[in-house]
Formats: sequence, C-alpha cells, structure tokens
Amino acid sequence: MWYLFIIFGFLSGIVGAMGMGGGTLLIPLLTIFSDVSQILAQGYNLIAFLPMSVIAILIHIKNKLIVPKYLFILIPSGIVFAVVGSILANLIDGGVLKILFGVFLIILSIFEFVKIFKK
Repeated sequence: MWYLFIIFGFLSGIVGAMGMGGGTLLIPLLTIFSDVSQILAQGYNLIAFLPMSVIAILIHIKNKLIVPKYLFILIPSGIVFAVVGSILANLIDGGVLKILFGVFLIILSIFEFVKIFKK
C-alpha cells in the first residue's frame, strides 16, 4: 500500500507544480484507491502542501512573480479561512464532504474548460 502513497505524492506534486493544486488530485486518489477517509485525506493534503508550497514560493520569488504588497492581505486571510475551513470540515459528515468536494471539482472543471475555449 505504501507504494500507492509514493505514486499519489508524485502525481499530486506534478499537478501542484502546474498551478492547479496537488490536493485536487491527491484527495480523490487517497479516498478512491486507498480507502482513506475524506477528512484524513484532507489532513494528509495539508501536510503534503507545506513543503510543496515552500518550493513553489521560492521559485515564484526567483521569477519575480510575487507582489509583496498583497502578502499582508493574503497571508492573514488565508490563515483565518484555513482555520474556519478546518473547523467546518470536522463538523460535516465525511460522505457530505465527499459530495461537496466533488461538486467543487466539477465547478472548477467547468471554469477551466470555459477559460480554454475563450482563448
């Protein structure tokens, strides 16, 4: 089973490096193929996100893609809503959480397709 986690980490790292967010792939892979609960998969995703985000930030700083004046708004609001989201995720049933995440992915896919076809 451990080899699946390595493969899932590799795939989510690639997707995360492309800018989509590794959790978009990691959470479904963990819940569908390795019998991990939705809430546990989200926890794993948060832990995996930390080193991936540090690397992404370093690359973005190197490429001058980060505007420092926005960090003072984004960082505190991100922290606050991460706490709120974690509390809500613990209050919602795992089955409902799966459905909500699936709906989110469908909506995200629709937006991405629309963006592609507008070009």
